[in-house]
Amino acid sequence: MLKALTAQGFTREELSNAGLVSTGQRGVYDRFRGRLVWPIRDVSGQTIGFGARKLFDDDQGPKYLNTPETPIYKKAQVLYGLDLAKRDIARGDPRRVVVVEGYTDVMACHLAGLTTAIATCGTAFGTDHIKVLRRVMGDDNASGEVVFTFDGDEAGQKAALRAFTEDDRFNAQTFVAVAPDGLDPCDLRLQRGDAAVRGLMDAKQPMFEFAIDRKLSGFDLSTVEGRVGALRAAAPIVAEIRDQLLRPGYERVLARRLGMDPTEVRSEVERAARGGPAPHQVRREAPQIDSVTGAPLVAPVTLATLPRSPDVAVERDALMGALQYGHQVDQALLNRALEAPFRTPALDAVREAVAAAPDRSRAGWVTEAVNGVREPYRSLAGELLMTPFPERTEERAVATVADLARRLVLRQLEHEKQELLGAVQRVPADSDGGRALRMRLRDIDAERQRFAES
Repeated sequence: MLKALTAQGFTREELSNAGLVSTGQRGVYDRFRGRLVWPIRDVSGQTIGFGARKLFDDDQGPKYLNTPETPIYKKAQVLYGLDLAKRDIARGDPRRVVVVEGYTDVMACHLAGLTTAIATCGTAFGTDHIKVLRRVMGDDNASGEVVFTFDGDEAGQKAALRAFTEDDRFNAQTFVAVAPDGLDPCDLRLQRGDAAVRGLMDAKQPMFEFAIDRKLSGFDLSTVEGRVGALRAAAPIVAEIRDQLLRPGYERVLARRLGMDPTEVRSEVERAARGGPAPHQVRREAPQIDSVTGAPLVAPVTLATLPRSPDVAVERDALMGALQYGHQVDQALLNRALEAPFRTPALDAVREAVAAAPDRSRAGWVTEAVNGVREPYRSLAGELLMTPFPERTEERAVATVADLARRLVLRQLEHEKQELLGAVQRVPADSDGGRALRMRLRDIDAERQRFAES
C-alpha cells in the first residue's frame, strides 16, 4: 500500500494522517501488512478507514487492528455495514437494526438474509452510535427495533444498557437475541446454516427484561432470602429506565418474576433511583468528628455517588482496570497515564495511591495501594477493586486497560497543547520562550500520533 500510494503522488505524511502507515525503528511501513483487510465506509459509502485481522494466530501483533483516529475516522461514530444496511432499514416495517460484534458477523447476517446488520468498530455501542441510527431510523420511530446479538456477556450487556439509559436515547424498542449455546452469528451460520441465523430474531427478548432475567439467575428464588437479594440486585436496572411510562411496566415484570408485592418492588426501585442504601444497611449513628480538626467527617464516596460523564467513566474504568490488571499492562504506559491529576477529585485520590505503587508485579501491591488511599475515598478504591471489570476474557481486559491508559495520555496531551497554544499568543515568536513553546508543541503532536497508533 505504501509503494502503490506514494507512486500515485501521496506523501508519507498524508498516508500517516490517514492511518495507512506507521513509523517504527526501520522507518515507515504498511500498518495493515500481512492481514486480511475490510474497508470501513461511512453511511454514504465513502471509505474512511480499515479493519484488519492477522492471518495466523501465531503472527505478531494484536488479532484485530483498526485505523487509528483520523480527521475523518472517529470509531465512536462509525457503524460498519451501515452503508449497505441503510436502504433496507429505511424500507422495513418495522424498521429494524441488528447490532453484532464483528465484521464477520455482519457478513454472516447479510448472507443469511438479515440485511440490516451492522457492527461497531472496536469500541462499545455508545450514545454517538445512537445518534447515527436516529438519523437512519427516524427520531420519532417508536415502532422501530434495535436487536443486539452479543453473547450475553456482562461487558456487552452493560455497554448497551448504558447507551440506552442516556438522555439522548431514541424511541426504538430494544431487544437482545442470544443463541442458546452462545454462538455468534458467524459461527452459528457455519455450524447450522442461514435459517439458524434468521431464527435469532424469533428468539429476541426485550433488553431490560433480558437484563433482569440475567440478574435473577444468580439467586435461589425459592427462598425468601434469595428473592430479597434478587430484588436488591435487579432494582437498579429498572431504576435506570428513564421512560416514566416504561418503568412501571418493568416494576410489574420484576414483581411477577419474584412473586412479591408490586408495592415492595416499586419502593426498592425508587430507593435505587435515589442511590440510597437498602433499609437494612442504614446506620443511625451520630456524626463522627475528626479528632484533630473537630469537624464532621465526610461520608465515604462510592461508585454510585460519582457524577455521570464521559470523563468520569474513562477515569473510573481506567482505575478499575489498573487495580485488577495493572501488573499485566505495559508499566511505562500505565505510569504515563497516571502522571497527571484526574478531573474527578475522588478518583484522583485513588489515582495518587495507584501511581505511587513502586512495583505492581509484587504480590500485595494492590492491598497496599487501596490502604494508601486517603479518606473518605478508601471505600471507593475497594469498590473499584472488587467490581467485575467489563470484559469477559483476561486478554481483552488487559487490552482494554491499555486502551484506556492511552486515552488518558491523549487527553492529557490535548490539555497541555491547548494551554501552550494560548501561551504562544502571548510570547514574541522570535524569543527564546516562543521558540521553546513551539518546539514543545511539535513534541506533543509527535507524542499524540505515537500513542494514537500504538
